[in-house]
Amino acid sequence: MFKILEKESISPLVDSMTVDAPYIAGHAKAGNFVVLRLHEKGERIPLTIADADREKGTITLLFQKVGKTTEELGMLKPGNAVRDIAGPLGHATPIKKYGHCVLVGGGIGSATLYPILRALKEKHNRITVILGARTINLIVWENKFREYANELMITTDDGSSGRKGLVTEALKDVIEKKRVALVIAVGPIRMMQAVSELTKPYSVKTLVSLNPIMVEGTGMCGACRVNIAGKTRFACVEGPEFDGHEVDFQELASRLNFYREEEAQSLQQFRRKCKRKGGKGSLRPGTRGSC
Repeated sequence: MFKILEKESISPLVDSMTVDAPYIAGHAKAGNFVVLRLHEKGERIPLTIADADREKGTITLLFQKVGKTTEELGMLKPGNAVRDIAGPLGHATPIKKYGHCVLVGGGIGSATLYPILRALKEKHNRITVILGARTINLIVWENKFREYANELMITTDDGSSGRKGLVTEALKDVIEKKRVALVIAVGPIRMMQAVSELTKPYSVKTLVSLNPIMVEGTGMCGACRVNIAGKTRFACVEGPEFDGHEVDFQELASRLNFYREEEAQSLQQFRRKCKRKGGKGSLRPGTRGSC
């Protein structure tokens, strides 16, 4: 059992959770993720390690409440526990002295970039961070990024914060004005595709994190198969980061929709169950998904 020490609402649909996990905290590297299971009959879901504190033995996870399991997870409170958390998993981000690096985050995917930012900064890279979202309430950890970034740019679709428009527009301005050695993009599939298509003519090395396609995190289910430079790879065991110029984003977007109907049905059933019990409440440690 992994005890929840802190819980915070980042936005209406996004929560952060700090968990007591000394082993994972001691071995976690930028780009790693964990797979958690709330209870013995719960599904396995992968979540990126947004932060880790080796001295305190804690890891911080951010998640968006878009499905049955993440909605259950959002109902937990400090003092409750998660039954299983396995990790750290996945290949770590390659960290070295590159020069000028641009980190591009979309929505909650931005949290994945925070440990990468800190690791690149330790290698004395110059970092520009571009955070984008539909509206100001969906910008994640702006102040934490500002602490380490040499330059922070905010874009929102509705203009409620920073520059109105897309992250790609801001990225193009940076590339055309300054020499860029590396771009790392994390967020929605279509955003990462757009970033990769933008950087390719400039021959700027671009890494994308394919976390959105992962299901159970070990490669056994095969749901995270991706076409990389014409070869089949598994995002959870061979990634999650790949060269964005080699990813078949069309196939990836199609695969991402495979389980949408089943996921929607599971969430509806869970909500009906909670409603019969008098509405949402907190889950007791070790319970099997009861409200």
